[in-house]
Amino acid sequence: MANHRILLIGAGVIARFHAKAAGKLPHPVELWAADPSAAAREQFLEQFPGSRLFEDHRAMLREPARNGDIVVVATPPLAHHEPTITGLNSGRHVLCEKPLALNTQQAREMLAAAKKNDRLLGCCSTRFLGIATNEHVKRLLSRGELGELYHVTWVHRQQRMRPGIEYQPASVWFTDKRISGGGCVMDWGPYDFAALNDVLQPRRVEVLQAWMNRPVTEIDSQVPVMDVEHHAAVMMRYTLAGGRRVDVSYERAACTHGGVRQIAEIEGTRAAVQWDWQAWKERPEVTVTTDRGGKPHGELFEFDRDPSLHPHDRPVVYFDRAVRGEGGPALVNERALFNFSCIRAVYDAAANGRPQVVELEVS
Repeated sequence: MANHRILLIGAGVIARFHAKAAGKLPHPVELWAADPSAAAREQFLEQFPGSRLFEDHRAMLREPARNGDIVVVATPPLAHHEPTITGLNSGRHVLCEKPLALNTQQAREMLAAAKKNDRLLGCCSTRFLGIATNEHVKRLLSRGELGELYHVTWVHRQQRMRPGIEYQPASVWFTDKRISGGGCVMDWGPYDFAALNDVLQPRRVEVLQAWMNRPVTEIDSQVPVMDVEHHAAVMMRYTLAGGRRVDVSYERAACTHGGVRQIAEIEGTRAAVQWDWQAWKERPEVTVTTDRGGKPHGELFEFDRDPSLHPHDRPVVYFDRAVRGEGGPALVNERALFNFSCIRAVYDAAANGRPQVVELEVS
């Protein structure tokens, strides 16, 4: 019998990705899963024979905890809060799917439960952390090769890539704010802020101005509920270690009638860097542009992709390392709350027209 167990709340597609990732851990793991859907449980068992299945996650979590247990909450955002707290109160570490919660109050209650039980609370927004391109940019910054940082551009615009419509059309809950918490910022913002904050390591984020909109398409009437944004933009000011302030221009679109644009760029007084922060290409790239003889000079760095870890493997693998005290890119406790609070600050600024401030709380 394995000392370590992964207890999945939810047995659907995302849960199966996490179960598959458990096979990448450096120790044997038992798989348990709870889902009210008999079909989901049956499909899970077909893919992972020998797993123990439950209809109710509360019944699963009433089983005595073992020291190596990790609960993974793999449900839509509406069902993140209660299962996470129940998992933490059962004496287990909990890794929750992104976004962490529906609102900041829920996220704070989840962190409080982790602290009360001396357990770790993690978020699955780590799918694009720890990759070679991001690590190279972090090294450039740590060596001061860009000079004084002053501006970041983070723009990712797709014309038709709305979850629940063009992407994962079976998951219609994505377009229902009551279930999803929001649109493209709640869906992709967790990855954006995880990567951006991992590279810059801000202590304070000011959301100065934000807007959100929902471009209209001819198939919108086919969607049962459509009350989330599909295009948003934000002006932010990051305060870094040492008090340096950097302005950040952020834009995310899952639907726009405008053009497709993708750029992640940091500008400094001596150089600028653009990079493939998701490492989708076969040979992910980092481009550093400096001055040579009064003219721009670019230098291209190419990296090998890590074939051992798929993006869907990273949340479980990284969180398992954190639970075992090995450190690494896992986003846990205050860091997880900080990143999620940045996302909610974007919604608050867009809704009320007032700047919002998020401070990193370190215990």
